[in-house]
Amino acid sequence: MPHPEHLPGTPEFHIRLSEDGGEARGHLLTEFGGNGTHRFLLQEGSTVSAKTWPGLGDHARRTRADLRASGGFVDGPADPDRPQTPPSWVATRDITCNSSSAAAALVYGYDASGPESWRTTAGHPLADYLSTGWRAPHKAWLVRGSNVSGHNLVRQLWLKEGFVSLAGALLPRLEETDPTKSVLRRYVEEGYEGATSYHQKRGLVDELHAFMTQMRVGDTVATIDDGGLRLGRITGAAVQTSSPDGLSNLRRTVSWVPGSHAYEQLPETVQQKLSVQHDVVDLTGVLDALDGLARHTERTGPPATDGAGGSPVAEQSTQRELSLPDITGALAETLLVHDRAWLDEIRELLIDEQQLVFYGPPGTGKTYLALKLAEYFGGGREQVKIVQFHPSYAYEDFFEGFRPVADPETREVAFRLTAGPLRELADLASREGNRHIPYFLIIDEINRANLAKVFGELYFLLEYRTRSVRLTYSGDDFALPPNLFVIGTMNTADRSIALVDAAMRRRFAFVELAPRTEPTAGLLARWLKRERKDSEPAHLLDTLNARIDDADFAIGPSYLMKPGVYRDGGLERTWRTKILPLLEEYHYGEGLDVSARYGLDALREQHP
Repeated sequence: MPHPEHLPGTPEFHIRLSEDGGEARGHLLTEFGGNGTHRFLLQEGSTVSAKTWPGLGDHARRTRADLRASGGFVDGPADPDRPQTPPSWVATRDITCNSSSAAAALVYGYDASGPESWRTTAGHPLADYLSTGWRAPHKAWLVRGSNVSGHNLVRQLWLKEGFVSLAGALLPRLEETDPTKSVLRRYVEEGYEGATSYHQKRGLVDELHAFMTQMRVGDTVATIDDGGLRLGRITGAAVQTSSPDGLSNLRRTVSWVPGSHAYEQLPETVQQKLSVQHDVVDLTGVLDALDGLARHTERTGPPATDGAGGSPVAEQSTQRELSLPDITGALAETLLVHDRAWLDEIRELLIDEQQLVFYGPPGTGKTYLALKLAEYFGGGREQVKIVQFHPSYAYEDFFEGFRPVADPETREVAFRLTAGPLRELADLASREGNRHIPYFLIIDEINRANLAKVFGELYFLLEYRTRSVRLTYSGDDFALPPNLFVIGTMNTADRSIALVDAAMRRRFAFVELAPRTEPTAGLLARWLKRERKDSEPAHLLDTLNARIDDADFAIGPSYLMKPGVYRDGGLERTWRTKILPLLEEYHYGEGLDVSARYGLDALREQHP
């Protein structure tokens, strides 16, 4: 039987197992498997995991069992440093697999993506050596050309001559029409050696691959010129041509739609995508919005102006619009808010600012109100996530970072990029079909952490919601979705609002919940009336707060809105164990008899 033929131009690939450092090796084959991808050769001597994990596909499970029974997989050498760990298996012969993913499943003992798991010695994934597989039949792309080495190619060439281009001045003559990433990497290394950095070369390979291989005839193309978005349709394949100035050596013909759309009037999701700082950007996520703009222009002619020769007016998105439910009398009554207009103002602040902070002394119901409003505006608890900040809270806890993750069975620990609560909620909010639904992140005790440290580059996004930034760990371009709202709570007994830095003030609207002003001042009295209880606790609380000089140390009503307060001796017990200790701290070092000034007997003497 002839030996399987390796796919020309492809190197040896590796998978390193974390359990014992063993390694599997293999090659792509010229022959195609049953699923339309190249078969893969798992080489003799490769190390594979002896553990078969739950969820492994039946075919791979049977194959591993058959290889074990036939001697294709045998026990590898035991590790003297880890006598309790079963040895890995070793392949005693070359094994031809239906695909690279089938080979990865044999190695790992669980289903895995072969194109991403198998890597070259330089760390490049096997996917870079494969021709483009399935892709959406219609995609959208941004190609920048308004400032190419100081030249505006959009105005000078693209619109006049009907094409879009990349520079590629140093790129050698390409022999392939749809080159893989590995082929392009070889050409870039050859042509740009010494001219660009490693990271610049990697970015150039990605952009060239998108322009030459991923783009197809019929795709939507967009570009920016004079602050406006211009749209067109790709009509030709990528060609490498001679450009005297070296600024447009790679070209695709385009049928441009007349007119442009003012950037500031584009849907916010489109603005976010356009802010990604690459020469070629995949815009397929906002394809519907772009095609809606193009259809409107083709149907009505160039976009209408504002009547004074100003910017064109973009068509409104046909998708369901993001909105917050109106405030109802029933909600105000449930929350015991004195005036529905106060809740209307909170709703307007969220619509305008998207971030606000409830601040005030302890017990003023900040977290309770934030949760109830978030659940009401979002439509349920599923749209709300709560986190609590503390002094050691960090970016890696909040957004993403490499965290140690232990395997539950082997107890092996590896560092993996793990999403935090903000990344998880943002990804959920930005999914197709969710973009009209409000999602809320509640940050309790927001002032107890170092915000610049926790938010990192995301601090910028709190102010500039239509922009994106490059993330520290994953390297993704990330933007906060417009349907993600942030509500923080801040205890002013811990830190006065006067000490909040200007950056935070600029990014959040601040709403005070103070025991001496509504809606907090009369909250306890309204609650006692609804619960049909005696009104004395409300009078006592008002008298107490009148005696406290510093408003930041006033006592909130929630201390007295609990069932235990109204059992026998409950009010006295709560006063002694909850309220007086707070005031002891406030007057620490002053030598004041707190009980004589703030105790129940003293207050009752004033209001018998």
